Amino acid sequence: MRMAVPPLRERKSIHRLLSEFFREHKVSRFNKAVSEICKFYRLKRPCVVWFEYLDWGRTAGRTFEDGTICLVHPENWKRGRKYNSERQWINTVFHEMGHYILWTDAEAKADIFAEKMERSVVAGERKGPRAIMSRNGNRRAA
Repeated sequence: MRMAVPPLRERKSIHRLLSEFFREHKVSRFNKAVSEICKFYRLKRPCVVWFEYLDWGRTAGRTFEDGTICLVHPENWKRGRKYNSERQWINTVFHEMGHYILWTDAEAKADIFAEKMERSVVAGERKGPRAIMSRNGNRRAA
């Protein structure tokens, strides 16, 4: 499956901004990184809610269908977790952004999908019986 991702230069910039946020806790770095991702995909910036822990420490992030993303703050990520590396936190942010990108605006995406599925079919319909190719290559009426 192919998926559109930002160019390498932009991905490095986003990763650098998230690393700086993880170390220094400057919210502006996180906001800039998320904004760059959203700019590439032409989406509005999601609402991000910070937590000390989620689901009794079992999960690190959660994305809801309304676009809200819940994340464990890096200060709390570093404390008391078996897997508490910067790399894993950044991977969690990317994972939750992936949910956001793929789930946002489901109705509009469904409408576009339906339109594209019907575009050529409806325009190309003829009145009367259609000819269908059978498996052996002979035409038969439908």
